Parts: sequence; structure tokens; C-alpha cells
Amino acid sequence: MENLDQNNITVIKQASKPPYLLGLLGLIPLVGFFVGLGLALLGIFKYKDKILIFVGVACMIFTVAVYSSLYYIGFKSDFGKKGWEQHAQMQLNSLVKDIEFYKLEHGTYPDSLTQLKNKNRIVFIIDPTQSAQKRKNVYYNYKNLGDKYLIFSSGTDGIPNTNDDIFPQIKNKNGKIGWVRNE
Repeated sequence: MENLDQNNITVIKQASKPPYLLGLLGLIPLVGFFVGLGLALLGIFKYKDKILIFVGVACMIFTVAVYSSLYYIGFKSDFGKKGWEQHAQMQLNSLVKDIEFYKLEHGTYPDSLTQLKNKNRIVFIIDPTQSAQKRKNVYYNYKNLGDKYLIFSSGTDGIPNTNDDIFPQIKNKNGKIGWVRNE
């Protein structure tokens, strides 16, 4: 009988081994955070195992580190800011086309960029260099000058009429486009 009890104890010990290998799911950001939370809680309350707690905490820290670095690279680093500037450049080039089409349809240039919004077309009038920095004025700078207009991005510093301003890259050799760089 004593031999049977010894085998049962061995089986119970093997069945209650902490699930360390679940820690590999911690390498998947976001999913790993929740797996890590679960492992840490299991380590504290069920298994009372310091290694399992450490694996769980490491999974959570890894997810936080990944998303923190992505945020920094995308919004705070020079690399990220250059990416938003390139995006703004493409949108400005497209906006010139939308403004010119508006003039063809209505005979005049719009008074504001919000007039370009149409149910049939998607028009991007929010400057990504400003919204990425969480500034209040997130629209491109636009001014109707009658038969001409100004449009540009304030750039990453958010201040209009500085060296980092972004202008449309339009070849206006024949003067048929109303966009001008300066008033």
C-alpha cells in the first residue's frame, strides 16, 4: 500500500508542474502581456513558484518595451518625423488636385479645406505632421486669394512660415494652376 501511495504522489507532482513553456507566448506583443499576467498570477496563487512569476513579469515587460519603442520611433524620433513629413507631402500634392477640381465644379476656389469634403471622394485635409505631435491646429494651412491660393504644412515644429514648412511639389510651368507658394 505504501508503494501505491508513493506512485500517486509522483503522478500528482508531475501533473502540477508549472507551465513554463507558455512563457514563449510572451514573445508575441500584446498577447504576451495577457499570457504574462496569467502566468504571474498562477505563479503567485497556484504554484507559488518564483520562476513562473518572473517569466510572467518578463512577458509583460517585453510587451511594454515593444510598444514603447514603436511609439518613440513613430512619433518622437527623427526617422518617424521624416515619415510623417513624406506623408504630408503626398497629401498636399493630392490636395492641389482636389482644390483645382473644386474650382472646375464651382467656378471658385474653396474658402476652407472643409468644403472639399464630398460624399463620393475621400479628401485628407488633416496635416499628419501636426496630428502626430498632438497639436490643436491639425489642418493644413490654406488661404483663398481669389484667383490663387496658398496651401502648405507647418512642418514638425508646428509654426507656419519657417524653414521646415512643407509645400506641394507641383510643376506649374504654364500657370494654369492657382497654387502659389507665397502671398
